[in-house]
Amino acid sequence: MKANAAKMPAPKPARKYGKPLQVNLYEAKTHLSNLVERAAKGEEIVIAKAGKPMARLAPAAEQKARRNWGQNLLGITYMAPDWEKDVPPEYFQDEGMPNPFGEEPQSNEGR
Repeated sequence: MKANAAKMPAPKPARKYGKPLQVNLYEAKTHLSNLVERAAKGEEIVIAKAGKPMARLAPAAEQKARRNWGQNLLGITYMAPDWEKDVPPEYFQDEGMPNPFGEEPQSNEGR
């Protein structure tokens, strides 16, 4: 039985007009790595059992690039040391909560 598997040719390329290549289950097991490479290149391959489509090999969706640590969505990685000078201290206070800076917020002028 192994001798027959070695003589079996690889599946032919899919037709040009977009119809997916249909491969029977035995052929798919024999040539799986070849079929996966073809699917990764963009070809759609249908695996059938007794002529009935059972599964489809298609290229995986591309994963989004991961953000670098320390960057926001705009890619900003630098904050000026005096970034909070323009922001009024009331902005940091929640309604109904005590002032996190005490009664009188100190100015940043002395830094």
